[in-house]
Amino acid sequence: MILFFCCRYFDACAELNAQKDGQPLEMVDGLRPIDFKGEAITFRATTAGVLSTLQHCLEVIAQRDDSWRRKLDREIEKRKKLEDLYRQVKERLERVRNSSLPGPDLEEGPHSTLPEDEFFDAVESGLDKMEEDTQMRVRLKLQSQQSQLSSTDQHPEEDSVVSVDEEEFGTGGEARSHRLWTEVDRICLDQLNHARQGVGEGGNGWQLFADEGEMKMYRREEEVNGMVIDPLKACHVVQGVTAREMCHYFFSPEYRMDWETTLENMTILETVSPDTLVFLQTHKRIWPASQRDALFWSHMRRVTDDIEDPDTHDAWIVCNHSTEHETYPPANTGKCVRIYLTVILYCQTYVAETAATEKGKISRKDLSCKITYCSVVNPGGWAPATVLRAVYKKEYPKFLKRFTQYVVDQCKNKPILF
Repeated sequence: MILFFCCRYFDACAELNAQKDGQPLEMVDGLRPIDFKGEAITFRATTAGVLSTLQHCLEVIAQRDDSWRRKLDREIEKRKKLEDLYRQVKERLERVRNSSLPGPDLEEGPHSTLPEDEFFDAVESGLDKMEEDTQMRVRLKLQSQQSQLSSTDQHPEEDSVVSVDEEEFGTGGEARSHRLWTEVDRICLDQLNHARQGVGEGGNGWQLFADEGEMKMYRREEEVNGMVIDPLKACHVVQGVTAREMCHYFFSPEYRMDWETTLENMTILETVSPDTLVFLQTHKRIWPASQRDALFWSHMRRVTDDIEDPDTHDAWIVCNHSTEHETYPPANTGKCVRIYLTVILYCQTYVAETAATEKGKISRKDLSCKITYCSVVNPGGWAPATVLRAVYKKEYPKFLKRFTQYVVDQCKNKPILF
């Protein structure tokens, strides 16, 4: 179009030259005369429109350029995020691959590069998976027992604790000549005093961290060499069981795999007496923590002296305390980190005032068991303090509810054991 108007412009110029040479206006070289002023105005308007259109095209191109530049920036940002995510996943897989090597400090330790939130999430998911597996196994076992009971229409075989000498069991009489007896007796009496002591006595500084109905749990924050060893104390009341039944299932090794979800295997290193055993327990490894084991003696005892509550029908304890054994290597010489623990389960039986005085006529509806559980556990290896405290705040209430419910389920179809 611009070329067309240029041609018209040159024709007009030729016409003016012809007029100057004296040629007639009607025809110059065969061309008709034109209105030069009108053509010039039209040409100016047309070129202005063309320039405006070209300016608009340039603006549109600039906008599109900005849009594509923003899209490119977003794609670059996405690529950076994906590269960072890939690097993190690669590092995590590398840590998992290295975790199979021995030694407690590869994943768990003061120099661990794993963030505390990831550490906690990994431990929590591992514990939840173990609990689900244990609950499924216990349900299947209970269903099997119930089917056997319904098919025979008889009570299942009574527990092994009934078959031992009733006069000696729970007194420690057969263990008094053993090398461990002095320590066993001292620790049991000391822990019994701790269990009987109230949480508000003596300025002990107990802090309530779980309160679910009858169950209350307390703690004191303590650390040794940077490791958390917070003493814990729990109080609970369970209906329908006795103190001896509760302690029996806590003490007897044949039941421990049913309610202790973290156990991988358990060995009785020494049978000091029917009521005193030396155990070696290996716990399942929960990445990124190192695998743990525990070597301890366990003693079950009837409390006959100075029962603090006159309404108590009877009272029993189970006390566990770490020890050494000549037939097993010292701590931390193998793949496991050794746990050091002191635990007491103190149980008291209460019988409703309306119940019959003869034991044979007391029903489980008349029974209640008051439980006091105290523990001090040194994890052995370093782990983040915030993670350990977060884990036990969640796991200890679950453990106590799981264990007490297990005992109730085991005892409900069996004769009462005092």
